[in-house]
Amino acid sequence: MATVTKKELIDHIADATGQKRVAVKRIVQSFLDNIIVELGKGNRLEFRDFGVFEVKHRRARKAQNPKTLEPVQVPPKRTVKFKIGRLMKQTLVEMPGAIELDFNDVQDTSPPADLGGDS
Repeated sequence: MATVTKKELIDHIADATGQKRVAVKRIVQSFLDNIIVELGKGNRLEFRDFGVFEVKHRRARKAQNPKTLEPVQVPPKRTVKFKIGRLMKQTLVEMPGAIELDFNDVQDTSPPADLGGDS
């Protein structure tokens, strides 16, 4: 099993889409930054077929130090839960081999110039 870094992922996307690496890097970083901001606000992020990110609140609790066996108070905290989406689940369960996405077949989904707002 290999580890894929953000740089390698950016390189794959740039190669597959024919976009400049700098532009892809800016978009990917913006995407990741926005995920962090939204989770920081406590929002739920849902990406159809990929999965859902949710902020979970963990209560304060008592734990035990494994070395000294003394009780330790663990403060409350927020953590992120990820629930796998349908397409990812199918890919991981039904197709043990790797899949490749073909970005050449992706339709242009950029929003129209006029979104129908009040003028």
